[in-house]
Amino acid sequence: MIKRVVIVGAGPSGVLLAHYLLRRDEQYNVEIYERRSDPQTVPFSSARTFPLVLNQRGMTALSKVEGILAAIKAVSLESTGSLVHQKKGKTQFLPRKKPILILDRRRLVVTLLKMLTQQYNSDRLKIHFDHQCKQVDFEAKTVTFENTAVNPTGEVTVGYDLLIGADGARSRVREQFLSTNQFELEKKYVPSAYKSIFLPAESAASLKAGYIHTWRSSDGIFATLVHDIDGLINGTVNFPRENNPIVNFSTKEQVWQFFREYLPEIAELLPESEVEAFLNRPISTILTIRCNRYHHGDSVLLIGDAAHATSPSLGQGCNASLEDVAFFDKLLDEYPNDIGEVLKQFTLRRKPDAHALVELSDYTFPLSSKLLFLELFIRLRTAQFMHQLFPRYFSPSLLQLLSETTIPYSEILNSYKGWISRVKQANEKFLERQRSPQHVRLN
Repeated sequence: MIKRVVIVGAGPSGVLLAHYLLRRDEQYNVEIYERRSDPQTVPFSSARTFPLVLNQRGMTALSKVEGILAAIKAVSLESTGSLVHQKKGKTQFLPRKKPILILDRRRLVVTLLKMLTQQYNSDRLKIHFDHQCKQVDFEAKTVTFENTAVNPTGEVTVGYDLLIGADGARSRVREQFLSTNQFELEKKYVPSAYKSIFLPAESAASLKAGYIHTWRSSDGIFATLVHDIDGLINGTVNFPRENNPIVNFSTKEQVWQFFREYLPEIAELLPESEVEAFLNRPISTILTIRCNRYHHGDSVLLIGDAAHATSPSLGQGCNASLEDVAFFDKLLDEYPNDIGEVLKQFTLRRKPDAHALVELSDYTFPLSSKLLFLELFIRLRTAQFMHQLFPRYFSPSLLQLLSETTIPYSEILNSYKGWISRVKQANEKFLERQRSPQHVRLN
């Protein structure tokens, strides 16, 4: 029996899942509904989003469908390590044994969409952009969408045999879980907020391509910049959310002052046009999600950020979402005639790793303590060195385990629970100081 699968969300995990399902000998027909417009119709210069890092987890999931990984590599930059920028122009290099890929999120989605629509026709695949999910009825197995295009056509209600919520941290599909029995949801904002930053290709000369560039300053302020395949540089500037140092900025001079004081190397690269754009750009917050289950009955499943949104500090969010797809596909092979068991097993087996990832992303890096940063750096370099010399007796570093292996997150957390506990305590103390009345905000 051909199953009608409705996927809410045309992000990386939703589109990759369509690839996985449609290759299964016409067992499934797939319909994708996305609230945004078709990213293939918007010029890239007008629709830059944010950079993603694809490591071994994400690349392994992409490699399961013929041709996809090669196509993604063609629009990515390969990175062999990170450069940690310190005072007076000094840098520390953190090498990678296995390269990662860096690309804009939109490029990833567009590449996946192009390959999908080229391979499958409308008999088995339908994609609807500008369709906002408005209501989900688990009993009737229907979803209602509102057409939000320039010339809207009203609402449409569709039925499903299998509903996939791949619609992000603020998932509408997940909202319906709240009306079901014994569903538990934890939403939490990470301590840092951020603004995106974009630098012109002329700035590339002073920043080596192929590396992730990071700066950390006092008071929890840090920045990450990477090159794009077109030569542009983009990234984020992060700062405390509760004691936000830039929320009241109203002039370009205040932006200049902020960068000169906290991120002077970046200040030298900023054109005046980007200073003005940075001033007017909205502040973004990051929501993390933990659920006690990812399925409902035998017909609904949450994947990606809808199930386990996490802090981007480790660059694992997209990789974990793509890994969800491969994990789900493996369960379909294990239980080929029992979709109910597939969904149940997805929750049972995936939840420990998803919860562990949230913990690792929240507490691998200290928010402020210079001593802990120094200790972390020494730990990373020592672990890399000893593993290189004696791989049978010393495991890779924490960051290597996360990005260069597919070892379950729960196992990695268990191995490094002592470090995570120390950082957690330090971060809680830092946040208490941030909330104190004596802490002066930069204005």
